[in-house]
This record gives sequence, structure tokens and C-alpha cells, in this order.
Amino acid sequence: MTRGIPIMALAGLLAAGCAAVDLGKEFDLQAFEERVAVGETQRTEVRRWLGEPVSTGQVVRPDGTRMEEWTYYHGTGRLPRLDDARLKYLEIRFRPDGTVDSYKWSGEAG
Repeated sequence: MTRGIPIMALAGLLAAGCAAVDLGKEFDLQAFEERVAVGETQRTEVRRWLGEPVSTGQVVRPDGTRMEEWTYYHGTGRLPRLDDARLKYLEIRFRPDGTVDSYKWSGEAG
């Protein structure tokens, strides 16, 4: 349901013509990269560094292990062309004990 809200907002901006777009929430990707330690960093530390995630979910591995997944993203640009668009995206998976299992990101690191 929460994913539909940004799409509806974007559709409204498209109808309005040339407008600035700002989706998600700003976060410091570089600071995360400098601090995170896979297998050691706790959820509470990530929340302290980055704030609340934009969305959360679950990942189920083939062996049945469930991991919590947090997503952070931030995008900006100017409609209708978006030729100045900037986007960064971070996805973090946590082990059942609350430590970082893995993460992936794209976009700007800094």
C-alpha cells in the first residue's frame, strides 16, 4: 500500500507539468558504508545512523530462514524530463539475531 503513494504523487506531479520531485528520505550512504560491519552491526545502530527506513519487509531464504529487510531511498529531479534526476537506494538484510547479514546499494555514495 505504501508503494502506491509515491506513484500517485508522481502521477499528480506529471499532470501538473514542470515540477520538482523529491521521493523517499535523505540518508547518509557514505556514513553507513564507513560504519557497517556485516555480522556485527545491530538494527538499533543502523536506525540511529539512518533513521527509520522508508519501507520494511521479509526475505525468506531457500532453507526457510527469514530475514528482516529495510529499504532506504531518496530521489530528486524536475519533471517532465528528469534529465537532472538523482537517485540513491540502500537495501539492508538482518539476521534473526538482529545483526546485518548483507546490504546492497546503488546511486551516489557521498
